Amino acid sequence: MAKKISGYIKLTIPAASANPSPPLGPALGQRGVNIMEFAKAFNAKTEGLEKGVPTPTIITVYGDKSFSFVTKTAPASYYLKKAAGKKSGGKLPGSEIGGTVTRAQCREIAEAKMVDLSANDLDQATKIIEGSARSMGYEVTE
Repeated sequence: MAKKISGYIKLTIPAASANPSPPLGPALGQRGVNIMEFAKAFNAKTEGLEKGVPTPTIITVYGDKSFSFVTKTAPASYYLKKAAGKKSGGKLPGSEIGGTVTRAQCREIAEAKMVDLSANDLDQATKIIEGSARSMGYEVTE
């Protein structure tokens, strides 16, 4: 018989650096999950990623206080800021340009995020990433 699901917790945790401090500790603590056990499992799973990359995580908490979790790829905005060499997007998206990214860079980001995007092929995924870049105030160039 399957375990009864008590709830889900959605958090964005830096890769390979989970610790019991907020927001992780309080979010897991109020569900009764062993925080250190989760932190060790999460850090082990994400040790292959660059340290500190924001990693969206969905934690499933079961009735017996056990858990399982699924990690997603980093947000497109993280990759776009990295590609543009900026710390943030444009101040006035649509009015002024905050930086530039190339279509090739957008395609690389789309390849990395393909499993998490709702696109049928790489061209559609690339268009999604280009749209994200424009909404951040970046210009997409050839």
